[in-house]
Amino acid sequence: MDTTGSGPMAAFSSGSSLPHTHGDGSLTQEDLYLFNEGRQFRLHRHLGAHPGSVGGVPGTRFAVWAPHASSVSVIGDFNDWKRGAHPLHSLGGSGVWAGFVPGVGPGATYKYHIVSHNAGYAVDKADPVSFRMECPPRTASVVWDLAYSWNDQEWLSGRGQRQRHEAPWSIYEVHLGSWMRSPEDPGHVLGYRELAPRLVDHVSKLGFTHVELLPIMEHPFYGSWGYQVTGFFAPTSRHGTPQDLMFLIDSLHQAGIGVILDWVPSHFPSDEHGLAYFDGTHLYEHADPRQGHHPDWNSCIFNYGRHEVRSFLISSAMFWLEVFHIDALRVDAVASMLYLDYSRREGEWIPNRHGGRENLEAIDFLRQLNEQVYISFPDVQTIAEESTAWPKVSRPVWDGGLGFGFKWDMGWMHDTLSHFGRDPIHRRWHHHELTFRGLYQHSENFVLPLSHDEVVHMKGSLIRKMNGDDWRKFSQLRLLFGYQFGQAGKKLVFMGGEWGQRGEWQHERSLDWHELGDPRHEGVMRWVSRLAHWMKSEPALHEGDCQPWGSWWIEPDDSDNGVLAFARRDRADQSVVVCVCNFTPLPRPGWRVGFPWAGAWREELNSDAVEFGGSGMGNAGGVVAEPMPWQGQAASAEVNIPPLAAVFFHAVNPAHGVQSR
Repeated sequence: MDTTGSGPMAAFSSGSSLPHTHGDGSLTQEDLYLFNEGRQFRLHRHLGAHPGSVGGVPGTRFAVWAPHASSVSVIGDFNDWKRGAHPLHSLGGSGVWAGFVPGVGPGATYKYHIVSHNAGYAVDKADPVSFRMECPPRTASVVWDLAYSWNDQEWLSGRGQRQRHEAPWSIYEVHLGSWMRSPEDPGHVLGYRELAPRLVDHVSKLGFTHVELLPIMEHPFYGSWGYQVTGFFAPTSRHGTPQDLMFLIDSLHQAGIGVILDWVPSHFPSDEHGLAYFDGTHLYEHADPRQGHHPDWNSCIFNYGRHEVRSFLISSAMFWLEVFHIDALRVDAVASMLYLDYSRREGEWIPNRHGGRENLEAIDFLRQLNEQVYISFPDVQTIAEESTAWPKVSRPVWDGGLGFGFKWDMGWMHDTLSHFGRDPIHRRWHHHELTFRGLYQHSENFVLPLSHDEVVHMKGSLIRKMNGDDWRKFSQLRLLFGYQFGQAGKKLVFMGGEWGQRGEWQHERSLDWHELGDPRHEGVMRWVSRLAHWMKSEPALHEGDCQPWGSWWIEPDDSDNGVLAFARRDRADQSVVVCVCNFTPLPRPGWRVGFPWAGAWREELNSDAVEFGGSGMGNAGGVVAEPMPWQGQAASAEVNIPPLAAVFFHAVNPAHGVQSR
């Protein structure tokens, strides 16, 4: 390999230093060696298009991995898309092709014309490591400089404390293209900068701690909601430039709101300009369709056993954390990565080397991903969307786990929504749907999601899932959120759910913001906001989310009356919250409930309060528990439990001598 300055490496640095965070496109023998070994996790600094200069001549360095190509050239608007006009040079056995094109700067559109060793195959490909792509349906990459002046230093300096397992997490899940659109032109998709003040204001009023963005990496098919990614290093141009997205994230950070990115390393589309069959071979994906084709999404599955593919994917994760200041990665469809027989019948999959169904290469990749993320960014988190009983998803790699920080509790979501869809008269036979998670809730660090997946494809909106007439639907929706925010685990709500949007989510149009003119919808949102603000300020409702000591059942078994009661406490055992839920439309006046100790317990929140749209049944500000043991507790009180409602009581442990908040 020539690194003397006279051969194909002449346009690239012979040192390993980098002038700034994003890299200058320099490539060294060490970089290439680490890439081929699967241990180069900053490919965005080396591959792709990097504007700069060589010998005082301005231009752009290009580098792309195409080991089975016989030739690679850069084509673009600067050479009238003429194939062969600007050839790249092979950097030996690394499989990387590189070169410098003078006169090319930011804004230039380009692709790589690849002629394969596979006779007769030639193709024009977008850059897998491009920082910007043309707005679909156009498919070219765009040379771009990622310079941006951030103003989120205060957020970053305190991020580690805000994102601990003991910290409050309430996540607002958003699809940017349909959250809000221009009232004057409903077909106009708002840009990142247009969305920034609106989203900051709404989430701040709600009191949520984080925003989770459905995938904003470039994707050709808008109807995939971003889950069919072609640009693993490029934010979608539908909403503006990379700097415009940085402005949105910066604005959220300055308002004290974290940003979670939905990240998709599980598959990619087969569009010709993308990663599929990249250099005339199945480079990124498995060649055998029993391993390389995803039957659910008609897409390609990454070859996680290939070193360079692991470098590519982990570099993508690092890129978003490093360059865009993302605070957490929610990794999509982890179950589809873990199982070789996922969505396949017998004979449609290939067992691993031990004859099992586990994808050993994907397991190694996920562990390596999490190790590298937490080594480089100990103040961020990774979150797995994993729908099976795979053990130790959110346990450290050194403990035999996959290494994620959190895992979505999909079972809780499905069981809970199933229960709310039943006629209350039948719920007594399905009471376990509410209590079953108590058997496993401390096995993982859980997020309780009410996500986008549950309000599409004719499943109905959250409020339409509730059983009964409008009064019951609104009451039960408030109960649902109360039950969710009371439970141990971090909280996630998909946009529109916070006020009970009636219509199913449609990605081609805005949410139905006009519904907030209806007091019933407005009451639901006021309730959700009150829950989120209180959860954020009350340690008992978040410090023990991931610990066995953080919660316990008071009454889990009263299926005949549809009443549940449980308690939450803080780490110091100073503050305790008791939540009582009634899953029937029958009021329960004077209902005896156990409390941990005798004394005054303030009614902190009541989903049936008039201000939230309820009937106003309550407890006149609180109850006094007497030293009468009940339901395994040291004291008890008669409580008025409203119909289809959640009531929260709060007190400070008198043993600590702390005044009630």
